[in-house]
Amino acid sequence: MKHADQLTNWLGDLFRSIDERDAVSFVKFLTPDATFRFGSAPPTRGRSAIQDVVEAFFSTIAGCRHDLSRTWHDDDTVVCEGKVTYTRHDGSEITLPFANVFVLCDGLVDRYSIYTDVNPLYQHG
Repeated sequence: MKHADQLTNWLGDLFRSIDERDAVSFVKFLTPDATFRFGSAPPTRGRSAIQDVVEAFFSTIAGCRHDLSRTWHDDDTVVCEGKVTYTRHDGSEITLPFANVFVLCDGLVDRYSIYTDVNPLYQHG
């Protein structure tokens, strides 16, 4: 994959696009026919469809910020673990654990899997 500094920068850029809720920038990290799976939702394939799914999710939150705690990688796979703090539209926040697995092809994500349970995000008040 990349050297440690390159990987750190790449992950920083990727998660910045998410934390800025910029689906257009986000899908540029993906291969044209990438597969994306968020939690237990069915997989989505292709940049355009993924952008639609991500924009729909972004519309349900007022903001988010990711904090990575660990990363691992080999030649074509990156795994990261961390916490994400979501801001709801009512201003309340919740922090949840996550792990992501990225399978790469030519420096882009070909398979993006997010392992988390976002149900608590929608169960409050």
